Amino acid sequence: MDKLRMQTANKADENFKKLAAMFPNAVTETINENGEVVRAIDKDVLMQEISCKVVDGNEERYQFTWPDKKKSVLLANAPINKTLRPVREDETVPTGADSEGKPYCSTGSVDFGTTENLYIEGDNLEVLKLLQETYLGKIKMIYIDPPYNTGNDFVYEDDFAQNTDEYLTNSGQFDEEGNRMVQNTESNGRFHTDWLNMICPRIRLAKDLLSDDGLIVISIDDNEYKNMRNICDEVLGECNFVACVVWQKIHSIKNDAKYFSENHEYALIYAKSIDKIKIHLLPRTDEMNSRYKNPDNDPRGPWQSGDLVASGERSNGHFFVTSPKTRKQFDVPQGKHWVYSQDNLMRLVEDNQVWFGEDGNSFPRKKRFLSDVQDGRTPNTLWLAEEVGHNQTATRELKALFDDEKCFDFPKPVAYIEQFVRVVSDKDSVVLDFFSGSATTAHAVMQLNAEDGGHRKFIMVQLPEKCDEKSEAYKAGYRTICEIGKERIRRAGAKIKEEAGLTAQNLDTGFRVLKCDTSNMKDVYYNPAEYEVNMFSRLEDNIKEDRTPEDLLFQVMLDLGVLLSSKIEETTIAGKKVFNVEDNYLIACFDSDVSEETIKAIAKQKPYYFVMRDSSMASDSVATNFDQIFATYSPETVRKVL
Repeated sequence: MDKLRMQTANKADENFKKLAAMFPNAVTETINENGEVVRAIDKDVLMQEISCKVVDGNEERYQFTWPDKKKSVLLANAPINKTLRPVREDETVPTGADSEGKPYCSTGSVDFGTTENLYIEGDNLEVLKLLQETYLGKIKMIYIDPPYNTGNDFVYEDDFAQNTDEYLTNSGQFDEEGNRMVQNTESNGRFHTDWLNMICPRIRLAKDLLSDDGLIVISIDDNEYKNMRNICDEVLGECNFVACVVWQKIHSIKNDAKYFSENHEYALIYAKSIDKIKIHLLPRTDEMNSRYKNPDNDPRGPWQSGDLVASGERSNGHFFVTSPKTRKQFDVPQGKHWVYSQDNLMRLVEDNQVWFGEDGNSFPRKKRFLSDVQDGRTPNTLWLAEEVGHNQTATRELKALFDDEKCFDFPKPVAYIEQFVRVVSDKDSVVLDFFSGSATTAHAVMQLNAEDGGHRKFIMVQLPEKCDEKSEAYKAGYRTICEIGKERIRRAGAKIKEEAGLTAQNLDTGFRVLKCDTSNMKDVYYNPAEYEVNMFSRLEDNIKEDRTPEDLLFQVMLDLGVLLSSKIEETTIAGKKVFNVEDNYLIACFDSDVSEETIKAIAKQKPYYFVMRDSSMASDSVATNFDQIFATYSPETVRKVL
């Protein structure tokens, strides 16, 4: 049996293995900071292998850099010992009340056992690392609305990526007495650096989650537009830039603006591999279809007329065309030509595809039928408020869901995000938003699924940032941004189902809540001199006392790359609780004193994976016969232990 790692992959190690396989001559040995001999990549040899020209020293070159850039790359690659713990309770009522009698919001999952949607609470950098193996190359669309770096504190109310104190602790911005030194204002010398160090590792990790035909959509404004473009060009590749959508976020003019009234934001769209993407058409508008009429009751349906003439002289481009109704003849003027040959144009006339006007005396035009037009319209890069809404639209939508309480600042309109989901995703795609905020993306995914019968799944990631005690959200009973987001999904899902009626009764409006936490495994790393006799009993079990079997199951699923939305069934075999994930793909048992009877029954089900605790076997005899039991009943099963 193999031992599970129970920590995220070290991406630097993975990159080393790839380089070593491609350029074995670049592999060397060196001494690390601990004086140990380790394998390494010879930079000079590698540069010779991958470049026709070697750039070295202070020679000028095109590049994008900032202070601590190397550290941000290391941060993206470094492994972590964290896990995701499930919150199963399907709570639809408040969990309690505060000292003032205000109800708290429900914190648990909705339809935990059947939903394929996820809501993950935690630092998005850590969560992105935890998702690397399970969702590597599986996300079709990522939408994020990160901090815009507008000159206030580093974290803004519309995103809540990290609370200010936590970020300042991480970045060392405290003086020797522990006092905060500076605000992240434009006078801060690290103003752009701090923002770049925050966003860069997250974009790097996000890229790996995208499928080969996947796209990422990033909302941003003028403050960091240039730097965001540079980050995306470097991480995703300038060649994979798809479009920059300009959104009219404010409908009216700001007459008190100092210079210009800024009415727009941007959405940058990048592909994982631009040659493999497909951009879907948007529905045709009523105004577009209204241009098609049927004045002659053509059985082929509505049509509109188009030119049959183009500029330029052609030797065979002049001939007479006769109106069937009046016998009047027409030819093109000098400097023009018919766009069809004479034979082809005559066939069109005979097939009633040429319009000579109601009286038959007008210059001929080609009938273009609505039924022949592509079923949709190509998206453009200017999205007006009248089509997708504006800031006030979004605020009104959210207040309507929350009993007229303003529980969140600066949400995005549902129609705006829905249009991105419609254009970028397929009907069965997974959509990720790791700056979830008020969970507009989840709302948009459910809404579009109700409209087009899709089965898209969402993954929302949000730091449980505390609500300001003076805010309307806090007064309404919401203590964290996550509570607002989850409640928004509950209410929006119920509303969508109610409005859609019978057609949406099978719509998945649930979500499985997971919380980022420390590893389930005990920290048992001690020097020999630190051991005491009474410690050994505590070290017999390597699992933390407060962790449940289901906690262990989800860490195993992360480690083995099993989708966190997978179907989970609980059964009892010989008195032991057994988890069956995705119909025998993974079977796990974390109870103690597991007998041969239980192991034999599990082996007979022939799972792809079987996992149990190393200390769970009832006796030495069970441990001795373990491999032989599986060799007899299910030799292909991969066996792992914690």
